[in-house]
Amino acid sequence: MNKEYSNGEIIIKWQPKLCQHVGICVKTLPQVYKPKESPWITIENATTEELKAQVSRCPSGALTYTLVK
Repeated sequence: MNKEYSNGEIIIKWQPKLCQHVGICVKTLPQVYKPKESPWITIENATTEELKAQVSRCPSGALTYTLVK
């Protein structure tokens, strides 16, 4: 099941079936991505610009984002 997380400026979509568990998200923004917690993404712990940059590095495309208008 896909999940969405928003801070009011950006929506991050996570598609677990695509995730290759490379860990770039956790290594880049450990304050946001905490796999052992629920919810595992705490989007409010980074700026929108930091989130955009990190999501763009996801090699599998499991993480994508949409900017809120």
